[in-house]
Amino acid sequence: MSFPASSLRAQVFPRSSALTNATLVAGGTIFLAALAQIAIPIPGSPVPVTGQTLGVLLIGTTYGAGLGLTTFATYLLAGIAGAPVFAGASYGIEKITGATGGYLFGMMVSTYLLGLLANRRLDQRFLTALPSMLLGTLTTFTFGLLWLAHFTRKDWAWTINAGLTPFIFGEILKIVIAGTSMPLLWRFVNNRQR
Repeated sequence: MSFPASSLRAQVFPRSSALTNATLVAGGTIFLAALAQIAIPIPGSPVPVTGQTLGVLLIGTTYGAGLGLTTFATYLLAGIAGAPVFAGASYGIEKITGATGGYLFGMMVSTYLLGLLANRRLDQRFLTALPSMLLGTLTTFTFGLLWLAHFTRKDWAWTINAGLTPFIFGEILKIVIAGTSMPLLWRFVNNRQR
């Protein structure tokens, strides 16, 4: 299992082994599962506000494209197999095929996309990290909203009100957290290696 990249993970573990990568995947899966348990139900919406999207921003940019995608795919497979990793300690294939499925798939695509951007070192500066995080979040919500509208057969006004509007403030906060912490982490790692 080799993941060549210019990510923070590659900088900290330049000679990572299969065991190192497996440990990072397991740790990332646990991290995503823990953040999913920070769940706030939205009245009238089948989609709760969770901490997962912050996890996606951090895992994608920290791990890079290959390891980030592997980690999120492992998270999804664990949930499908019966591990209580989804919001509210839930699990099962119905989370992927149900109303939240588009968001979960969008998070997987977002993790990969953020990893590609991190591989190009866009997570190292505030001016590029924040737009990268915004693009990752837009990717998640694009898939989520399209699937939510299809699954519920509701109109777009309902879909936006139930699947986007209640999330805006929290997502802006997560973008700021991830978009400012990654350049700071890079600065710390680069200073330590001098």
